[in-house]
Amino acid sequence: MKVDGGIAADPVKAAQTARNAETAGYAGAWAAETSHDPFLAVQAAAHETTHLEIGTSIAVAFARTPMTLAVTANDLQRLSQGRFILGLGSQIKPHIENRFSMPWSHPAARMREYIMAMREIWSCWHEDTKLDFRGEFYTHTLMTPFFNPGKSEFGTPKVFLAGVGIKMTEVAGEVCDGFIAHAFSTPEYFRQVTLPALERGQAQGGRGRTEVAWPVFTVTGTDEGEMANAVTKTKKQLAFYASTPAYRPVLELHGWGDLQGELHVLSKQGRWDEMGSAIPDEVLDAFAVVGTPEHVAAEMYRRYQGLADRVTFYTPYRVKPGLLDGISHAIHAQSAADRRDHANRSTS
Repeated sequence: MKVDGGIAADPVKAAQTARNAETAGYAGAWAAETSHDPFLAVQAAAHETTHLEIGTSIAVAFARTPMTLAVTANDLQRLSQGRFILGLGSQIKPHIENRFSMPWSHPAARMREYIMAMREIWSCWHEDTKLDFRGEFYTHTLMTPFFNPGKSEFGTPKVFLAGVGIKMTEVAGEVCDGFIAHAFSTPEYFRQVTLPALERGQAQGGRGRTEVAWPVFTVTGTDEGEMANAVTKTKKQLAFYASTPAYRPVLELHGWGDLQGELHVLSKQGRWDEMGSAIPDEVLDAFAVVGTPEHVAAEMYRRYQGLADRVTFYTPYRVKPGLLDGISHAIHAQSAADRRDHANRSTS
């Protein structure tokens, strides 16, 4: 299991945070698209690191065309010397239409075609094939030598796709290299719903196993005050996600479907500060790893080993410098020990 860190979305701070992540021993680091362009942050990180895997988690696909994103991702793959992971997400209809002024329809089908179109563009550049992609949502048929960057020794980047719903998860299994699990998920939901959907997609696309990256809610601290703050802030973030109707199936699997309706009403009333208090401890424990740093390391490895290939710490609160680094080292040490044990058993 790999443990990844973060790249500050602010491009002014991105280089330093990427250097810190590499120095601290993280396997990779991700930049999110929130109030800044994540590709600028990745560009800064690529310049300042040598072996850290760097990616977007996530970039909004439908805010761009397959061609514009193919160009950007191809350049970042070259700039990072093969270390870039293109992590994509769909966002939701109001943001795509009203914030980005871009078309929205049939998100899973559109995403499938989007990624297929992007791969066809890369094939044109890297394998010298004729660009002739004609789909329901996207058409790309023109590529003259002046606009063709040509083949790169670093190949094309890995493509990861984020999802919660079954259809989008199936798309990830069918056409992507990796899947980014939503933080608002539980191991039980992953086993019962997500994993079967990924496997159906893999069968449809004739692909091998899909790599899984999982941002895990992490609640920890070094004293009672830090722990109390972590619990409060994490419950508030969980409540924000839980109020969204699209995420209700995760709650329903655990018998907490009514909680989504309650939180949705509070959100419509603008009672955001009250929503966190509505999250019971049992819900927090299902979605988050809670405890001392020592406990968190062992519990995160126990819960997610075999489900996730790489994890990140999702902490919607301020964390004491170095605290998460220690947890990361402990998880990596356990993972390395298990690999040695497995190798020894295989040769004995």
